[in-house]
Amino acid sequence: MKTKTQIKTERRTMRHRRIRARVIGTAVKPRLAVFKSNLALYAQLIDDGANRTLFAADTRKEKGVQLERAKVLGEKIAAEAKKQGIETIVFDRGGFLYQGAIAALADAARAGGLKF
Repeated sequence: MKTKTQIKTERRTMRHRRIRARVIGTAVKPRLAVFKSNLALYAQLIDDGANRTLFAADTRKEKGVQLERAKVLGEKIAAEAKKQGIETIVFDRGGFLYQGAIAALADAARAGGLKF
């Protein structure tokens, strides 16, 4: 019998597979992939055409509540994307619900000048 945690992880993985079937990043419009663990948030700008990560950041060394750390991460991603000349991205929420820290990260990235 599977535990509740295993079931939740399986369902998230299935959602993520469905999302990844449609969301593809390019050099001009990279994919912003987000992963959320119990301890931190991880975000990457990915060019799927070249199988290359353009930039990665996380909140492991940040202090504060997860929502505040998500906002800082979104701003950091937006600043690095602007530095690399990227203005438009596609958002890959990784199967997580678009609420809480995931939504805060996306909103901060939008406020930083990225278009989704």
